[in-house]
Amino acid sequence: MNPQAKLIFIFSLLLGTTTTITSNHWITAWAGLEINTLSILPLISKSHHPRAIEAATKYFLTQATASALILFSSMTNAWHTGQWDITQMTHPTSCLILTSAVAMKLGMVPFHFWFPEVLQGSPLTTGLLLSTVMKFPPITLLFMTYHSLNPTLLTCMAIMSTALGGWMGLNQTQVRKILAFSSISHLGWMAIILSFNPKLTLLNFYLYVLMTSTVFLTLNTTKVLKLSTLITTWTKTPSLNAMLLLALLSLAGLPPLTGFLPKWLIIQELTKQSMAPAAT
Repeated sequence: MNPQAKLIFIFSLLLGTTTTITSNHWITAWAGLEINTLSILPLISKSHHPRAIEAATKYFLTQATASALILFSSMTNAWHTGQWDITQMTHPTSCLILTSAVAMKLGMVPFHFWFPEVLQGSPLTTGLLLSTVMKFPPITLLFMTYHSLNPTLLTCMAIMSTALGGWMGLNQTQVRKILAFSSISHLGWMAIILSFNPKLTLLNFYLYVLMTSTVFLTLNTTKVLKLSTLITTWTKTPSLNAMLLLALLSLAGLPPLTGFLPKWLIIQELTKQSMAPAAT
């Protein structure tokens, strides 16, 4: 890809992300999401491989649908309340649609179908952007509207995401698909605590970005795409492979490592919420 073109796309990506996370009006937030979507598409399909083109098409269709739903929910809310402010989402139907739309943007269950396929068809560097930068604007929207979201729907989607992300990653041989299901599982952890302690969601997201970036950049350096090649790379770069092992264990949430901290705090917070129905 032409370096100037790549620079323009990356600048547009940062512009779209910044527009969404700093906006207070639904239209500017939606515009930022659209800029984001359009700027990542050429980076997904830059190899001109049929799988990459398929991934870009799937990504575009899903994100366009989710953006349209976000716009529809904000318009419905504005119709009933006269408010375009992001934090003033009060109409129940609008809140329900918004929860579904942002879940689709992020790739939470049951709207997860696109994410593993898109990540599998993308280069590793683009996969890193899809797993980290592209998730930041929707998570910011969740953070700003957490008091308005439908808690029952959000909790159900979160539990399903955590369970399905863990199960579906078990029988994969492609590293990018494993990381995609890991992302879905982590999103479940972030979403379930959102209604009770939003700051924990952000902590979980920041640590997830740190660990996932480490894994993606290491895989990109060693040019590993499958588990079979990952097994043999330790002979070439033993120190890098040791770092990758620690990063993967941290991503899994093994106790002494960093990835265990947010899970521990989330479980601790959830035990205080009395979420179980009262016994009769």
